[in-house]
Amino acid sequence: MPEFKFERLAQDGKARRGRIHTAHGTIETPAFMPVGTAGTVKAMKPEDVKGLGFDIILGNTYHLHLRPTDELVRDMGGLHKFINWPGPILTDSGGYQVFSLTDLRKMTEEGVTFNSHIDGAKKFLSPETSTLIQDNLDATITMAFDECTPYPATEEVARESMELSMRWAKRSREAFNKREGYAQFGIQQGSTYPHLRQESIDKLEELDFEGYAIGGLAVGEPPEKLHEMTAICAPMLPEHKPRYLMGVGYPQDIIKAVISGVDMFDCVLPTRNARNGLAFTSEGTVSIKQKQYERDEAPLDPACDCYTCKNYSRSYLRHIYRANEALSAMLMTHHNLAFYSSLMKTLRKAIEDGNLQEVADELLTRVR
Repeated sequence: MPEFKFERLAQDGKARRGRIHTAHGTIETPAFMPVGTAGTVKAMKPEDVKGLGFDIILGNTYHLHLRPTDELVRDMGGLHKFINWPGPILTDSGGYQVFSLTDLRKMTEEGVTFNSHIDGAKKFLSPETSTLIQDNLDATITMAFDECTPYPATEEVARESMELSMRWAKRSREAFNKREGYAQFGIQQGSTYPHLRQESIDKLEELDFEGYAIGGLAVGEPPEKLHEMTAICAPMLPEHKPRYLMGVGYPQDIIKAVISGVDMFDCVLPTRNARNGLAFTSEGTVSIKQKQYERDEAPLDPACDCYTCKNYSRSYLRHIYRANEALSAMLMTHHNLAFYSSLMKTLRKAIEDGNLQEVADELLTRVR
């Protein structure tokens, strides 16, 4: 079994081109992780996700714990076998979902009691139970349980939240089942206060996680603030370990974060927007529901050679979206993920070639 290791292959400014070695295969970085909330990247077959060039997907602790239950997944041989994805899987800790259940939860030092959004049943998540659930799922990368600080937050609220997350990080680390090729990432908090962010990462480094994430961004702050904080936070994270910006994002957010030194990303945008008829293209976004595409024979993106763009017109894609056909979600999602995969390949090559800023400037004039 290979050890979990981050290898840096090239650097351009702060941007890193790397490779993460894991028990379930390697991850080329910078990497985007399609979100497979309930054990499926919606509207995609696992082999098609792999075929588009993705090395790793994300699963959701909260959702899989509630349904079908992590014990069932464990008994079925773990998440990789259960969902037919042999590659690496990262599971979030459930902290963000609990954060979004404001009206259904009660938080204490011990953990969070909440009502299931499925049947209202009372449930409890703590650093220990979250870590155990992720172990039952056989996650390649387990995330420490944290509280996602809301935005905006006063400095006092941000400090209290960050310090709670750091106490929970210690308990998560103690509960983690260390195995060859597996990892646990600590999550930096501290809202938009750089000194709190620094305190947070200092505490996390003492626990010697295998990787580190920037949490508590992409929670409603304006894009300028996201970019500013990412540029401040990324260099704080250890250089010799993977850096993960959680929940990001739009293509321009990813490009700017890669320039700041971030290695890993995840977001529901490419898949969710696809189901809502919105495509990311080399010429900006295309809302396929618009009447202007009714008789448009052109592909979704003339610069794209994905299955959708090679075989279907905008006219047809508009028709099946308006008719609410299942194929609409499948074809639009395939394209959006192809776009994100191509973007990551372009960024990786630009870092290798040492011309990232030039490539990024050109991309930023075209993508949203």
